[in-house]
Amino acid sequence: MKKNFFLPALLIATLFVISSCGFFGSGGGGDGVSQTTGWTYNDSENGGFEVIDFVEQETGPGLVLIEGGAFQMGRVEQDVTFTWDNQNRRVTVSSFYMDETEVRNVDYREYLNWLNRVFVDMPKIHGDALPDTLVWRRKLAYNEPMVEYYLRHPAYNDYPVVGVNWQQAVRYCEWRTDRVNEQILIDEGILNHDPENQSGDNNFNTDAYLAGQYIGTVNQNLPTLTGEGDRPAKMEDGILLPRYRLPTEAEWEYAALSLKGNSETSPERIWAHKLYPWNGHYLRRDTKANLGQFMANFKRGRGDMMGIAGALNDKGSITVPVDRYWPNDFGLYCMAGNVNEWVHDVYRPSSSLDNEDFNPMRGNVFKVKERNDDGTFVPKDSIGRIPYRRMTDEESMNRRNYKKAYNKNYGDGDVQSSVGDGDWLAAGTEDSERMYKQGNEKHVGMSTLITDSTRVYKGGGWRDKAYWLVPGNRRFLKENEAQDDIGFRCAMDRVGSPTGFR
Repeated sequence: MKKNFFLPALLIATLFVISSCGFFGSGGGGDGVSQTTGWTYNDSENGGFEVIDFVEQETGPGLVLIEGGAFQMGRVEQDVTFTWDNQNRRVTVSSFYMDETEVRNVDYREYLNWLNRVFVDMPKIHGDALPDTLVWRRKLAYNEPMVEYYLRHPAYNDYPVVGVNWQQAVRYCEWRTDRVNEQILIDEGILNHDPENQSGDNNFNTDAYLAGQYIGTVNQNLPTLTGEGDRPAKMEDGILLPRYRLPTEAEWEYAALSLKGNSETSPERIWAHKLYPWNGHYLRRDTKANLGQFMANFKRGRGDMMGIAGALNDKGSITVPVDRYWPNDFGLYCMAGNVNEWVHDVYRPSSSLDNEDFNPMRGNVFKVKERNDDGTFVPKDSIGRIPYRRMTDEESMNRRNYKKAYNKNYGDGDVQSSVGDGDWLAAGTEDSERMYKQGNEKHVGMSTLITDSTRVYKGGGWRDKAYWLVPGNRRFLKENEAQDDIGFRCAMDRVGSPTGFR
């Protein structure tokens, strides 16, 4: 009888493929054995190399997972401003997390309270974080109640914070990262809750903790494999979350459009494009229960902010609570109207012409942690942060990508940002003056807002007409300026698989 060798061979090949995919262990080796060396992981008698069986990233407080994908980024409405600064292009965005709502007044006051408590001897830090409440003032309007009450009064707790510039929003994201990771370590039983002993530079900072420059009040550190002492948590443990940050322009626009509800998984077809974060080209709800109600908080027309008495359609003369309207298909509230939102990107009219097609973002400034000559990290600064320095041109250049350096004013034609040795591009200054200011006698003092410190904001606000509710439309403002109709929400990287393999 002829033996059938096909089935055993197929079985062996199948097991090899499964093993290669890492289904037998997080390290890709069966029973925790290295595919590279054959040495076992997590063995104190075999070197003590630890490999954590990581399942999925936890969702941080307030966040919603945005499953990434390809979409048509750019203008879908008429270019009524004739700026021609947002031509259509197809790009892919990685999966990421985004706040379900805009950051609220109560959220920002929690941040201010922490700064005031921890940096009691450095009041300037708290002062620099304060929103500009005077943004409400108009020369020919009575807006003093908002100046005095909007940020502080509990009636506005759930309303979006405004008067926050881009720089303040970035610092809020940094603070939030540390508070969330500190709470995670407390919940894991590693650190004790100890707010009283945190002041000045002795406050929890994620970078400082990982660098061994913050000890805190330890409850129970993680055991070492050798059994000799214990150790703090490491990035390799998978306990700490990635940084909270501002979303990129591409991420924000992708999340706002939420094409998830307008597509078919097979054959990967978007069956209807969107003008707004909801379906249709109209602004009112079309369901029986809510027929005729507006889908967002915006300016209906000249002098009409909310309708007439007895029929206040959007119930908001200014902003409204951050979860007042219906969420889009990603579960995000007020991605159109209420307040505009800061994004990370530096503004350029040519952003749509010179960009990457995967995770496009303009405004890279590559930095690394400062180190001493012996390779150790420079001690943390007066407020508890590990110092960073901007990378040199040679350090930041990607030699495999046409030897181009990436920086905030990359490829603008400015002498300071485009002249280098051969085909190497030299990084510009923090705020290149040569390109953006006219210095001749006829136009002395003329300048433009298109600088390295000008940032994009999107989404439309309570003062805006419907045109600015379209996610593809964009505007810009200096990063140290604020308005009464600009707020923000945070984002976070998704590590690992886009949606989860397990």
